[in-house]
Amino acid sequence: MTRLVWLRSDLRVRDNTALAAAAAAGNGPLLAVWLIAPAQWREHDDAACKIDFWLRNLAELAQNLAALNIPLLLRTAERWDDAPAVLLQLCREHGISAVHVNAEYGVHEQRRDQAVAATLESAGIAWHSHLDQLLFAPGSVLTKSGGYFQVFSQFRKACYARLAQGLPALQPLPRIQAASGIASDPLPAIIDGFPTPSASLRQLWPAGEATAHRQLASFADEHLAWYASQRDFPAQPGTSALSPYLAAGVLSPRQCLHVALQVNGGEFADGNPGVVTWISELLWREFYKHILVGYPRVSMGRAFRSETEALAWRDAPADLEAWQQGRTGIPIVDAAMRQLLATGWMHNRLRMIVAMFLTKNLLIDWRHGERWFMRQLIDGDLAANNGGWQWSASTGTDAAPYFRIFNPLTQAQRFDPDGAFIRQWLPELAALDKRDIHNLATLGGLFGLPGYPRPIVDLARSRERALAAFKALDQSPDAQSA
Repeated sequence: MTRLVWLRSDLRVRDNTALAAAAAAGNGPLLAVWLIAPAQWREHDDAACKIDFWLRNLAELAQNLAALNIPLLLRTAERWDDAPAVLLQLCREHGISAVHVNAEYGVHEQRRDQAVAATLESAGIAWHSHLDQLLFAPGSVLTKSGGYFQVFSQFRKACYARLAQGLPALQPLPRIQAASGIASDPLPAIIDGFPTPSASLRQLWPAGEATAHRQLASFADEHLAWYASQRDFPAQPGTSALSPYLAAGVLSPRQCLHVALQVNGGEFADGNPGVVTWISELLWREFYKHILVGYPRVSMGRAFRSETEALAWRDAPADLEAWQQGRTGIPIVDAAMRQLLATGWMHNRLRMIVAMFLTKNLLIDWRHGERWFMRQLIDGDLAANNGGWQWSASTGTDAAPYFRIFNPLTQAQRFDPDGAFIRQWLPELAALDKRDIHNLATLGGLFGLPGYPRPIVDLARSRERALAAFKALDQSPDAQSA
């Protein structure tokens, strides 16, 4: 009996639920497949560096699968609508009797899986979907009234109660499978429409499970205990930088949780503040994926708080482009955006700063920022990216109150006090002292800095403009009748 595991955002052999289940389900050959879907990736705004990262991880994964006698096959399904026919043809080609997958949670991915399951089952091929990229299945952590949580702190408390009953178990490495006589397909070095990123960016993010586990171990040994006090300072190596590996499934959240608990003596809600804070961040990722299922409109470009759809966002393409390219004249914002362009990644504190700047100070629709991030991020993840943007824009679940608007100057002074991060990414400002580098207005009229622009917006006035826009929303007839 030949089985198939369809790999998606789960590019690993260790602690892979679908792979472990498929491997244990019979004594015949086991095949793996990965679908190349360029048109779908473009529609989802997946970044070129993210596609490259997937391909590089697939190359490592293919070797690990080969050691288990599992060939990795590739097929093309331009869009998810093509997946049912492509996978049915593959199953018929190799006499496959059962397909195993790890569940995914975006609207398009859920619809894709429902269509594939129906097509295969109508042909007599079994379909098995497994919980893998989450600790708890959506719908299993609910409020007392039976709904999905909308407030993270309440969701986290419920997750703590579940964890107290027992930890999600790590899945075993599959045993070596029966030889299939089928060769793995050659992997493409590049996908049309997704250019290869710079060598420097690729070097920042080496591929493979072994690399990811080394980085996890290093973080746990050297930084995890101090995560709570260091994570907000972008010039320091205070974060795990594991998000690309989690987004691609090269690491699982279970593996991260188990490592964290080893450091903290098995405690998840008490003990070392760094470990407790990092586990809370893992649960934020969990929370936003549950939101995708409970409130599917957020997968479709809609605000979680429906009343905010009426906000009077500005149509300001020049301001948007200045923000995208790191040319706003606000040093911490520009440094962060240039980090994103160069590395495919941005420090989380900076993600909040630049998102609030775009949505509040520039009053530009959060969807423009969400899309731009996805087109640049190597760790692009619909749930986390959408959740973060809607939090900053005050349109989402558990959102920041609209009157809480980060001042990028005070944020920079607090979290980059010596200007080290700004100097790294804005070399044109490197000669300024730590007082002037955050706020060029302290230089008076002397903006004689080569190539660096004046601020495109007055922070105080733009804050008042944002407050007025949100207050007008509160006073609208629709809001009053709600």
